[in-house]
Amino acid sequence: MRTWQVGDVMTRDVATVDEETPYRAIVDVLVRRGISAVPVVDRFRRVLGVVSEADLLHKIERAGHPDERRVFAGRRRRSAREKADALLARDLMTAPPVTTYPGVSLSAAARLLDREQVKRLPVLDDLGRLVGIVTRGDLLRVHLRTDAEIREDVVQEVLRRVLAIRDGLVTVRVRDGEVTLDGRLDRRTAVELAGRLAGQVSGVVRVTNMIAYDVDDHALVEVDGQVTPVA
Repeated sequence: MRTWQVGDVMTRDVATVDEETPYRAIVDVLVRRGISAVPVVDRFRRVLGVVSEADLLHKIERAGHPDERRVFAGRRRRSAREKADALLARDLMTAPPVTTYPGVSLSAAARLLDREQVKRLPVLDDLGRLVGIVTRGDLLRVHLRTDAEIREDVVQEVLRRVLAIRDGLVTVRVRDGEVTLDGRLDRRTAVELAGRLAGQVSGVVRVTNMIAYDVDDHALVEVDGQVTPVA
């Protein structure tokens, strides 16, 4: 069963700068393209770092404060002071960059964004070259899928293709991304698997599994080739 991946939602037309791009030119790229950060790449389109609005604002922060020593006091602010004095992308960028790949699942990309506390991920091909960029907002696009599209995937991919459940045994309702499964199957494990797989369909917010079952096969053991209830 295929779920949405980074390659399905990433922006492919990525604005970039090189190491020698000056401060003002970087600001121009961000403003003109309506973006908040830009990857710094070499001539092979390998990503060296990322310059964000936060990196650029240190210069404005210092310029607006009468006592620079107070603004940049402490070890944690040393990097900010250096970036406030920087004029080129190589000195402004945050490096090494946190990156991902087109085949990575959206959930894995979301976990990476959260763990690394970044707002976007440059996307690389197998040779390490930049092919796109994915942001927090891009990951949320999966939840713009229509209820009809989600229901089609649950029915076709989960029930028919993966579980081979005959039509009519399970009904699927979807409203605002919330999936409700109803009907009856022979075994409890099949019911649980149907609910679990439905939850993995791209765009699903929640699954309510109301499918009944005939046999609780969690409570069965095999003895001498015979399946019997647990005593």
